[in-house]
Amino acid sequence: MRIGLLTDGGYPYVSGDARLWCDRLVRGLAQHEFDVYALSRSEHQEDEGWVPLSPNVRRVRTASLWMAEDDEVVLGRRARRRFTEHFAELAAVLCGGPGGASPAAGGVPSAAGRLSGSAPTFEADRFANALYGLAELAREEGGLTGALRSEAAVRTLERACRAPGAHRAAREARVPDLLAVTAYLEHALRPLSLDWYEDDGLGAVDLCHAASGGTAVLPGLLARHFTGVPLVVTEYGVRLRTHYLTAPDASPAVRSLVAAFQGRLAAEAYGRAEVVTAGNTHTRRWQERCGADRHKLRTVYPGMEARPFAEVGESPDCANPDTLVWVGRVEPAKDLVSLLHAFAEVRKQEPRTRLRIVGAPAGPEGAAYLGHCRTLAAQLFPDEAAGPHAAGDSPVSFEEIGGPDLPSVADAHASGAVTVLSSVVEGFPVGLVEAMLCGRATVSTDVGAVVEVIGGTGLVVPPRNPRALADACVALLRDPQRRARLGAAARARALELFTVEQNIEAFHGIYLEVVSHAPVRRVLLDGAGAPLPFAVPAEAHVPVHWTAASPRLAAARSGSGRAAGRPVRATTPVPAPEGA
Repeated sequence: MRIGLLTDGGYPYVSGDARLWCDRLVRGLAQHEFDVYALSRSEHQEDEGWVPLSPNVRRVRTASLWMAEDDEVVLGRRARRRFTEHFAELAAVLCGGPGGASPAAGGVPSAAGRLSGSAPTFEADRFANALYGLAELAREEGGLTGALRSEAAVRTLERACRAPGAHRAAREARVPDLLAVTAYLEHALRPLSLDWYEDDGLGAVDLCHAASGGTAVLPGLLARHFTGVPLVVTEYGVRLRTHYLTAPDASPAVRSLVAAFQGRLAAEAYGRAEVVTAGNTHTRRWQERCGADRHKLRTVYPGMEARPFAEVGESPDCANPDTLVWVGRVEPAKDLVSLLHAFAEVRKQEPRTRLRIVGAPAGPEGAAYLGHCRTLAAQLFPDEAAGPHAAGDSPVSFEEIGGPDLPSVADAHASGAVTVLSSVVEGFPVGLVEAMLCGRATVSTDVGAVVEVIGGTGLVVPPRNPRALADACVALLRDPQRRARLGAAARARALELFTVEQNIEAFHGIYLEVVSHAPVRRVLLDGAGAPLPFAVPAEAHVPVHWTAASPRLAAARSGSGRAAGRPVRATTPVPAPEGA
């Protein structure tokens, strides 16, 4: 089988999001070929280069999202009229969708609410017709970058905002808001101008797999529209939710229109995809809220390599039974301030307890936050200097992975009796799974997918509640037998649900399911350009029900190296990267 893997700021770049997950997936499915289509986010990311590629990566094509190059396409009068019609329809959907404004959001309409069952189907059809109309025009003309950046696009958006029926936030849009939204749409729609959708590109793969939502799904949607290639969408976080969390300073008009676009794009992707996978139930609920059909949804947890934690996990004896450990990236969302206040309460009840904070700061904001936490530790323990090592006078230490005391993440978790997570915002808690694989009892805050991951094998308390966090830590510090029971149960749960092998097996079954239900119908030609008879065996058209619940049976039926009765192509070396 030949898979088109679509990434946005991710694999194969060294600093890409989810690069490790993508690399493990590609290497774990060595019987299949992968064509990688990657969108880059910055010049720095491109300069850092790629991770070492697996031999079954047949091809890599890249395009830049951080720099808009002028495509020098000059649209004729008829093409300009078509562009205005399609872009006006797109803008009208974003400005005038049903659902009204949400008072809780300060008058900003809820795109997710508008995309629920109350949203009329014709609104989704209008968005799809406008999107694919723009894509067809870009394909015919060679690009739309200039048109999307033009004054005509801004004026078209302004007319849609001022039209009768537009929601309040859109009507209140001013010139800076219109410019910001038009720039965002130009950036988000850049994949429309790529040359990836011909028969020698995504048209040649058996299915497309978008490794995230947002812009990464656009090439998959266009490949499906132009060539009928089926689409699989994987999300470990919904972009619409991220927008609500990370754009608090934008004006109501910008927040509303951008959220409407992201919501409509997500709903279109969920509607066209054959299978939509979520990394956890929290993400799955957001997908359903944005219009995903629950019959298409699968929950596939991100896989983690268990071997680095095997030695610690199989030897759960703790050399420091009076030590709490926190491991992660130092940033405000981790709420180390609450952890330090909770530790002050723990010390009042258990004076011998120590706290090891292990992790590097995440950027300048993280560095400033780390300095604040060091100052707070010195204030909370004035008679004990908060030094860099746990073996000094201070009960609190700030350390990083890689030193002589903590050469690995597993050693960090092994250095204490209880691992603590104090976050106020969390997606899938990778650090928590690492502690579970190490057989450690955990105390966590109830955020994101924490409860789903823990599943009763650790203690969970409300976020921003130092007293509850301290009480839970003291309870485990005073009960070594309970710690041992919870740690053993946590390791068993992590090995059952969160390993690389589980993740790879799930996607192997999904791929077989998709190609059996939605095979690509291609007419193969001979050297003279005439249809080649009997190029596709008859059994390729026999309906077979393969499900993700029985991937081994599916693999046995398809045979090693065959999928849907079609011969696998020979693996070829990866050529040099091709630009957009």
